[in-house]
Amino acid sequence: MSGKRIGYIRVSTEEQNPDRQLEGVFLDKKFVEFASGKSTNRPQLKLLMDYVRDDDVVVIHSMDRLARNLRDLHNIVDHFIQLGAHVEFMTERLTFDGGVNPMGQLLMSMMGAFAEFEFNIFKERQAEGIAVAKRKGLYKGRKKALEGAQLEALAEEYSTRKPLNAIAKKFGISHTTLYRYLDQLNLRKPAELIAQGQ
Repeated sequence: MSGKRIGYIRVSTEEQNPDRQLEGVFLDKKFVEFASGKSTNRPQLKLLMDYVRDDDVVVIHSMDRLARNLRDLHNIVDHFIQLGAHVEFMTERLTFDGGVNPMGQLLMSMMGAFAEFEFNIFKERQAEGIAVAKRKGLYKGRKKALEGAQLEALAEEYSTRKPLNAIAKKFGISHTTLYRYLDQLNLRKPAELIAQGQ
């Protein structure tokens, strides 16, 4: 096989450690995403989908790192297969390569459905916990978004070419939130998107 081994790592928050996924697995390149899996509209996932070529192997820790629902999981895996690539899920020990493999397809459907079910149960419990906290007056809610003068100040900081870490820290936001604001302001450059996958 002449293709590259390309890793996709996704964590939902800056506090989670992406190094725990695919640790010790040989990769030619990896894309690291700090984003929720509820949508396929993720910068690093898009870069990965554009980067993969025939004979490459896309390596992912587990199915729930790639997608949060069965439809998205199938669509993304099918995209890679149509490019002539293979997809490996390390936790499930499954590989998909476009060959006729009814058992593999069945396992992917079952495991994807279980992952989606578990996530929905988690969200339901989270909603119940928030409701209880609100009744007790303990829930503070999501931090208020930056707006107006704060956005202008963020744009000014960015224009000085300060490190993104320093900007995020100054405004008390995560990298994911910072990227969202930069996209909103049409400031983020393609090179920065690519750099995240290095």
